[in-house]
This record gives sequence, structure tokens and C-alpha cells, in this order.
Amino acid sequence: TAMPESAEIAGSEPLVESRYNVASLHNPKPPYPLAARRHGAQGRVILSVQVSASGASHTVLLKRSSGHAVLDDAALQTVRHWRFVPARRGDTPVESWVDVPIIFRLES
Repeated sequence: TAMPESAEIAGSEPLVESRYNVASLHNPKPPYPLAARRHGAQGRVILSVQVSASGASHTVLLKRSSGHAVLDDAALQTVRHWRFVPARRGDTPVESWVDVPIIFRLES
């Protein structure tokens, strides 16, 4: 079966990646869990987020743990509610996956 012309054109356009670090999105930083602060827990969480064509986080998966479940959970819970600038092919928003690093660092 032949693809509609518009689909062929959209498929040949380069993919412009989804973005999450745009000020107008007002995505909050994850809260630093009190238990993690008390124990001096720090770390870097990497989440893999499936972003819908409308910019919602459809699926959020833990790609790399910080080594502390409480930090991983805080990152997962927060990013599930983030908004994204969806990826695009040409002028068409498309579903895509993007990695989101979250760093928990205690300031001295």
C-alpha cells in the first residue's frame, strides 16, 4: 500500500528532539526528600521519558538509578507531571523518547 504524500514528506524531515528545559514550561525541580538530606544521600538519576505529540509525559522509566530509591522516586514522581515541547518532524509534532538527567546535590 502506498503512503500518503504528507506521511512521506513528514518521514523524510529530520527529527527535532523534544525539550523539557524551557522556562515557559515551568517544570518544577524534584523536591529533595528529607530522609535523603538527613543521610547525606546525593546522586544523578537518568529518566527516559516518552513524550506525546501534545507534550505530555506519557511514560517515565528509570534508565539509571542514583543508588538511592528515595531520590529515584522523587525524580519519577515529579517528571511524570512535567510538560515538554514535543519533538517535531517538519511542522508536525510527534511522539518521541528523551532522556532527562536529575541531579540531587547537597549544598554545603
